[in-house]
Amino acid sequence: MAASTRFNITGVQLRDYRSIARCRVRLGRMTLLVGPNGSGKSNFVDSLRFVSQALSETLDSALRDRGGVSEVRRRSTGHPRHFTIDLSFESESISGSYGFTIGAVRGGDYRVSHEQCNVAHLGELPASFVARDGQVVETSLRGPMPKLVDDRLGLVALSGFEELRPVFDGLTGMNVFNLNPETMRQLQKPDAGDLLRRDGANVASVLDSLKRNHPNLKEIIEDYLRKIVPGIESADRASFGAWESVEFRQRVAGSPNPWSFQATSMSDGTLRALGVLVALFSPSAQNVLAPVAVEEPESALHPGAAGILLDALGRASELRQVLATTHSPELLDSESIEAESLLAVRSLEGRTEIGRVGRASIQAIKDRLFTPGELLRVDQLAPDADSGQDSLFS
Repeated sequence: MAASTRFNITGVQLRDYRSIARCRVRLGRMTLLVGPNGSGKSNFVDSLRFVSQALSETLDSALRDRGGVSEVRRRSTGHPRHFTIDLSFESESISGSYGFTIGAVRGGDYRVSHEQCNVAHLGELPASFVARDGQVVETSLRGPMPKLVDDRLGLVALSGFEELRPVFDGLTGMNVFNLNPETMRQLQKPDAGDLLRRDGANVASVLDSLKRNHPNLKEIIEDYLRKIVPGIESADRASFGAWESVEFRQRVAGSPNPWSFQATSMSDGTLRALGVLVALFSPSAQNVLAPVAVEEPESALHPGAAGILLDALGRASELRQVLATTHSPELLDSESIEAESLLAVRSLEGRTEIGRVGRASIQAIKDRLFTPGELLRVDQLAPDADSGQDSLFS
């Protein structure tokens, strides 16, 4: 894992994406999006998943997965016909920006009306391209240009250029997880276990891959699991003919040795805890440590485990960029949380506002007067009125 390249998203700019009319925010090594249910936290992290899915699969599949372009662009009385996602990024050797605008056309169809990428390589000349309606109109790339079409992102075809490949690998490596204990409880078909699925369905295969290829990471996962769920000793893959599941070893009063329990016997909290930990500490594909986002990681867990979970999020962020959505005061009840790692999310008449926490709340956190959790309990974690206008690309 140490040989992998860390790829960070340093800024996100959205316009008319789902419930978000406009936001422009910076991201650090760990970012906690804090706000009530239904405020739009999931829509923000979904924009990262949309980029990854549109590049690794197709733009069409990313749109269909969300109900079509009419469900992705923001609904309002102004009827916006376009939505825009712009990202800035950096790694050990590159920095730059990538973004696109998708426009709706009559009949429920769509087109990529604008797409741009700018990459600065350490010690090398920068690389860039601008495409409009399926045509490259400006580029510094040398060599024959592949044919683009206006219903697919051009970076897919242009990733054949060596200068753009690290951008493609970093963006497609991003993952957003919404772990589903019921799915994790079911018998699973084995796979390579290289990448955890969004709902955790193949967690048994991933555990087996970690055991064989990254035993140190599996030990980290199990160590945190023991702290979150007292009595748990280990979690491993168990085979049942052509199927597999997770087998837990757990201490039982009166027995000198741990007993084995299948996933079907475990609580939602135990399964979610395992899924969150595997999501945080599993390697990414392509030897790129891309950002990982976890939705409501504290869900179904005992409030007393929140501090351990926060520690796991922080430790994982030392390896890769971590984002998490939450509305849990218990998760935020720690003086170790930096005010700069918080993004407040609110919904006003169906319109999501995202930004840095207000200045007074930031100062209170820095002065150790209150924890973020205490401020959340009294509804004092709201977006600063000016924070959504940070400059990302200047």
